[in-house]
Amino acid sequence: MTKRLDTLINSLPDIEIITEPTQVAKLSQDYHTFSPVLVPKLAGKVGDIVVRPANEQEVIKVAAACVQCKIPVTVRGAGTGNYGQCVPLHGGVILDMSKMQEIPWVKPGVARVEAGVKLAAIDKKARDIGWEIRMAPSTYRTATIGGFIAGGSGGIGSIQYGLLGDRGNILALRVVTLEDQPRVIELRGDDVQKVTHAWGINGIITEAEIPLGPAYPWAEVIITFNDFMAAAKFGQALGNADGMVKKLIAVFASSVSQYFHPLQQYIPEGTHSVLLMLAETTLELLPGLVQQYGGQITYEKLAHEKSVHLGEFTWNHTTLHARSVDTSITYLQSMFPADGNLEILEHLYHYFGDEVMMHLEFFRVNGRVIPGALQLVRYTTEERLNEIIRYHEAKGVSIANPHTYIIEDGGRKVIDPEQLTFKEMVDPYGLMNPGKSKVLEFKISS
Repeated sequence: MTKRLDTLINSLPDIEIITEPTQVAKLSQDYHTFSPVLVPKLAGKVGDIVVRPANEQEVIKVAAACVQCKIPVTVRGAGTGNYGQCVPLHGGVILDMSKMQEIPWVKPGVARVEAGVKLAAIDKKARDIGWEIRMAPSTYRTATIGGFIAGGSGGIGSIQYGLLGDRGNILALRVVTLEDQPRVIELRGDDVQKVTHAWGINGIITEAEIPLGPAYPWAEVIITFNDFMAAAKFGQALGNADGMVKKLIAVFASSVSQYFHPLQQYIPEGTHSVLLMLAETTLELLPGLVQQYGGQITYEKLAHEKSVHLGEFTWNHTTLHARSVDTSITYLQSMFPADGNLEILEHLYHYFGDEVMMHLEFFRVNGRVIPGALQLVRYTTEERLNEIIRYHEAKGVSIANPHTYIIEDGGRKVIDPEQLTFKEMVDPYGLMNPGKSKVLEFKISS
């Protein structure tokens, strides 16, 4: 491998390359440390070098060099993923896309951006003409669009627009292949699914075309409840109120709310909390619904007011806040079946108690609003964690397991055959992020 790496480095004289071991190790990691199961499995997994292309032409040169030298390639955005998606299992090149930050154009309803652009930067540019990105993870300020498309699934905004992989939430992708003569392929419409949420095994995303949504002035609100199920049913009712424009409905059991230290003055001890982002025009309708479910509004901030950003306490930032206090805490990712009375949710809330602390995120799936969950788990053993997962699944709850780096064992369960066919075409030597799929067995030269 050393000789091949030297050959590769010498063939890329004008492209930034990092060889310093500490830096390479740092850029080989993501937030898989949220999982006590993944930490030992991914320990010591690092790349050999980091390459930072500045544009698509440099990506093509790197791709050609890696194919010629038969060196694995793991593409990296900002490293904000949680399953080891960008952790290289077989060393090789870490392809850091963070220098590719151009935004070729933004038009009403649509934007064209390079893969390394941060989501917040896209939002800022789009808001200049009255639009905004449709959805973003809680890592909105640091995550890149390419990383979100390759490894993400939804986030703040999914209550309105569904999940990232839903038809229409990605319009086009431009990818570079790892063939003997690398090509640039433009995928449009449904063809983008050949690359989305594939953890970088199916090509190097260099550009994305994404739809935008109208940019509302978003108010942020905290509501507290004495009863958890009242809070959950309020969240469901607000989600189903189609005339009320919302961006975020997050519900937390009191055992979770205790970790939100900057918000403690708004969340009395022992109460369950709901964090919202709503269009300011919707605020007038909120008190009536809150009263109906026995809640109390304790915090309200208009869009122009500067204060803490509630979105950074939701989705997987919730786990981050909890782990900053107790590193033994881990989490699950769940999707509850459509259930108007939330009976399964209520059963699981009581059945596990504080061992599995309830954190709900409402989002739209196939036209219906349902609760997903990123429950906090007081971890004891891997065996017990698997028991918890199996119990949820037996009750009809779909678990996207965040304690595996294998694509099929996570949320998808299987890889789309169309993705496999595309993989065979664009990566004939199996150099793209090898080891992340059970059905893809590649021989990596040593």
